[in-house]
Amino acid sequence: MFANEISQLSYQALILILLLSGPPIIISTVLGLIVAIFQAATQIQEQTLSFTVKLFAVVLTIIVLGGWLSGQVVQYTNTIFQTITRWNGG
Repeated sequence: MFANEISQLSYQALILILLLSGPPIIISTVLGLIVAIFQAATQIQEQTLSFTVKLFAVVLTIIVLGGWLSGQVVQYTNTIFQTITRWNGG
């Protein structure tokens, strides 16, 4: 039972990592593609343009989704603490 719960918590942790990192990565990828198309169309070869746009987009995404992201982490932490409490017989 102990090994089964550990594997279940590990699986939940990996899913949580994908869930938390998904929105910033998707936003950054989409905006990077848009900026790359814009740079190709206008022949602007400025390296910092793409980086700056993606940086602001990721920061804005984290600010907007911060409450939900932290709520997911707190919920997973509570699950871990409840599992530890059950193991100790409390």
